[in-house]
Amino acid sequence: MDNSFNKDIYCYWYEIMLLQRRFEEKTGQLYGMQKIRGFCHLYIGQEAVSAGCMTAIREDDNMITAYRDHGLALAKGISARECMAELYGKATGCTKGKGGSMHLFDAKNNFFGGHGIVGGQIPVATGAAFSLKYQGNDQEIAVCFLGDGAVPQGAFHESVNLAALWKLPCLYIIENNQWGMGTAVTEAVSVERLAEEKAPGYGIKGYTVDGMDFFACYALFERLKKEILLNGKPILVEAITERFKGHSISDPGLYRSKEGLRHVQQKDPIALVQARLLQEGTLTDTEVKSLQQRAKEQVLEALAFAEASPWPNPDTLEQDVFAPIKSE
Repeated sequence: MDNSFNKDIYCYWYEIMLLQRRFEEKTGQLYGMQKIRGFCHLYIGQEAVSAGCMTAIREDDNMITAYRDHGLALAKGISARECMAELYGKATGCTKGKGGSMHLFDAKNNFFGGHGIVGGQIPVATGAAFSLKYQGNDQEIAVCFLGDGAVPQGAFHESVNLAALWKLPCLYIIENNQWGMGTAVTEAVSVERLAEEKAPGYGIKGYTVDGMDFFACYALFERLKKEILLNGKPILVEAITERFKGHSISDPGLYRSKEGLRHVQQKDPIALVQARLLQEGTLTDTEVKSLQQRAKEQVLEALAFAEASPWPNPDTLEQDVFAPIKSE
């Protein structure tokens, strides 16, 4: 264990992963009860990537992702209350009940979506990186999460090409969870290593990391942020992970074998972190149980908050559509 970090930091890392898992488990239950409607994509199994990245970058770094956004939003600092209320479509949600599951957004935490179109967030992230460079901000970066299914999209290639050409401070993280909806990544992408083999075509660096290993993710993302700020060029990363659930809640995942899924679940990123913290004496069994209980209570409190929150006023429907014009 790295002695440069104290026990509170390790507790925080473990707890933010636990919070994501408990939140998503409760979300799945609520969807079955029809408390949550519409599309809903769970992040269970991928928590090491979000937690590793969000604890390696600064709070004011910009972050954008696709529709599997609950875990990333929680890791970026949006409260469980605001996230749950948004899933309910309540006025107290992070987008005032207008976004729902796929469109979480919070400007104060520099979390710019939640985007429902495959690859639609990639040009937006590239624009955010351009904005940072245009304004002379040399301490922040834009972080763009995308799935393996977005790699064949034209928006991906156009954006990464432009970012490389203009030397924009953007970290593109491909969360390769092995499945684009029900299609295996090997049947959809022409290369085996999505970052390492794609990046040279744009003259930038590409890396691969074990997306089930929190400590590997954290170490790499922390180093790459420094590298981007030093060299002023974008970087492409592939985090090899696997979701434990279907593409969305309505997907039974019949394209996966039960044996294969059991094998994947043996690499549960939260269980691996917990085992390491216990083995090295960073946490005791009692402390682990306390953190588990606290994460559970946060989710239950968020649920009560969402249930008690008001519905949006119909008069607000046309608000927040356009950004206000700033007077000189």
